Amino acid sequence: MGEGKESARVQVLAARALVDEELVRLEASARSALDVKAKVKRHPVKSAGLAAGAGFVMVGGPRRVFRGARNAIFGRPDPLPKSMLPDEIDKALRELGSDGERVRGTLEREFSRYLDDKGPQRRERDLRRLIGALMWTIGRPIAVRTGWRIAEQLVTTDSKSYAEKLALTRERVRASAGREPKA
Repeated sequence: MGEGKESARVQVLAARALVDEELVRLEASARSALDVKAKVKRHPVKSAGLAAGAGFVMVGGPRRVFRGARNAIFGRPDPLPKSMLPDEIDKALRELGSDGERVRGTLEREFSRYLDDKGPQRRERDLRRLIGALMWTIGRPIAVRTGWRIAEQLVTTDSKSYAEKLALTRERVRASAGREPKA
């Protein structure tokens, strides 16, 4: 019966050693992935580009570039017109007369004529919206994919950094194991 206990004890100690080693490797991997200072030292140009890209996105750069491209292609949009005040509308309606049916007919005819006159401009505006929607549809997935790629590179561990962190972590664990009394 003593042999079974000793065998179980050896298996438990081996499993504990494997878990301890896996924890050491996990800690080293996490420390390596989050060691931004070392990543900046190893890849200063890439880090500067990443910082510049993040700043560009944070200050609304893509929106400004898109707006500038749109203005360069289609011209600057006209400023929004000042709205008519209710008094002005009321005055304009009273000038049309006091017969409600006649005023309504006049308004309908004028509005119909307005729509016919502005039809080409509306179609052009709709084309601009379509082009904008297509640019958004194409540009957004590219921006999202690039963002994910940057985030992946930011937390990826490289072998040199991982080896350094693993050695430091193992040294720290050995030092702390020597100070604590064993059970």
